[in-house]
Amino acid sequence: MASILVRNIPENTKRQLKVRAARNGRSMEEEVREILNDATRQKAKSGAELLKQIRAIWEPLGGVELERLPREPVQDPEWLKDWK
Repeated sequence: MASILVRNIPENTKRQLKVRAARNGRSMEEEVREILNDATRQKAKSGAELLKQIRAIWEPLGGVELERLPREPVQDPEWLKDWK
């Protein structure tokens, strides 16, 4: 198994970790391991899932109508014109 060392943790964070570990009947090291394991097990959300969450927030409020902007080709920046 690999090990890591985390420096400069605020004293308040360390104290809260100790309390959380005690509540869960674990050592502080076990608690940190469990927090890291939980965080890395979570799947990244897809664009569709994010869109669902955004809609869930705005639909009850009546939604939001956004004006569609015309699509135009992107122009090269001025500095690039000298290079061509």
